Amino acid sequence: MTPNSSLHLTPTDYSLLTDLYQLTMASCYVGEGLAMKPASFELFARSLPSDFGYLIAMGLEQVLEYLTEFRFSTKQIEALQATGIFDQAPAAFWDLLAAGGFTGDLWAVPEGTAVFPQEPLLRIDAPLWQAQLVETYLLNTMNYQTLIATRAARLRQAAGAEAMILEFGTRRAFSPQGAVWAARAALAAGLDATSNVLAALQLGEKPAGTMAHALVMAIGAIAGSEDEALAAFHRYFPGAPLLIDTYDAIAAAQRLAAGDRTITGIRLDSGDLVSLSQQVHALLPEAAIFASGDLDEWEIERLRAAGACLQGYGVGTRLVTGNPVNGVYKLVDIDGIPTMKQSSSKATYPGRKQIYRQPGRDRLTLATSAAQPGEIPLLTLMMRQGKRCYPVESLAEIRDRTQTNVAQLPDPVRALRHPAPYPVEISPDLAQLQQSCRRA
Repeated sequence: MTPNSSLHLTPTDYSLLTDLYQLTMASCYVGEGLAMKPASFELFARSLPSDFGYLIAMGLEQVLEYLTEFRFSTKQIEALQATGIFDQAPAAFWDLLAAGGFTGDLWAVPEGTAVFPQEPLLRIDAPLWQAQLVETYLLNTMNYQTLIATRAARLRQAAGAEAMILEFGTRRAFSPQGAVWAARAALAAGLDATSNVLAALQLGEKPAGTMAHALVMAIGAIAGSEDEALAAFHRYFPGAPLLIDTYDAIAAAQRLAAGDRTITGIRLDSGDLVSLSQQVHALLPEAAIFASGDLDEWEIERLRAAGACLQGYGVGTRLVTGNPVNGVYKLVDIDGIPTMKQSSSKATYPGRKQIYRQPGRDRLTLATSAAQPGEIPLLTLMMRQGKRCYPVESLAEIRDRTQTNVAQLPDPVRALRHPAPYPVEISPDLAQLQQSCRRA
């Protein structure tokens, strides 16, 4: 392959967007005659980020797209061969890459579903080489979007159902691709709009935003006053909030209040947001006041408790960054033989599993176990033999599911600080299988 300094990612690159050891292991499986053995891997989180009582599963749509596109081109195979790393790999390995796409099954919880430690967000049932190679991409998209969706759900909880919450994280997201995924996950989990124009338009949404201090400084410097800058922006975008804290927020609000323009929105980005919002509200009672500036769910909770007069929030850095969701992807069955990891503090549960939910608790059990009265299964067949069998869901459908799932959690589990653990019962048959799989 010709070196590409832009590092632009397209669906045709998906197969190579993996860690080297996935490919070296796959070639080893071919050499040992294991590549086509049926295998099952599950993706789950061992624990939750600090002060999280739940996770909101997100990223499944991108997983489905990835598995549908998964294949190796002649140029990609030649590029791998040119590295010299695979000089001792069996010739059949290259034949497998050239002929193969994803032919397995995907089971997953629908996006917007609340999940807890040890519960699979998804399971891959496929030939071993395929199930192994897809690990890196699945973890990348599921871990990141699940983090963003969970933070968005918590932001909605902190801000209340009526508040307007905008996603402002593009400039702080870890990559352009991550910025688009973050916008999608945030909207799907309950935020109202994103400032990311590309993400919004691709998702069929309307982008939303305000203005920056640069406009006030630029026009103000040329025209001679901050008022001229605000008037100019209001002239072209009369419904957009005005950013008034470039210099003196209260002085700007006083001048706006004395003017003859109808001001519908104000944005505050710094200072004592409680005091400033109260003073601005007294001056401009008809204007919706938005806050921004390193906000998160805990700060929004504090602002509301302190009596801030705020109707909306712009959230960026602390939404798209922070403690990661440390999801893992582990082999649970190979050729009908249950497997488990036994490392200290990292032990896993063997065998293909199902999550059964009823109000107030979950039951993690083997996939072959039947539901008990009042239980519903969460893991759903999304792909069968490499073909998608689950419909594309709208953001509104996923948003509604997120809202319903969070609302059904006990209040102590939804607490933003020191949440109580949600009860997840390990079924006797799963516990017994784990015990029988332990090696001395």
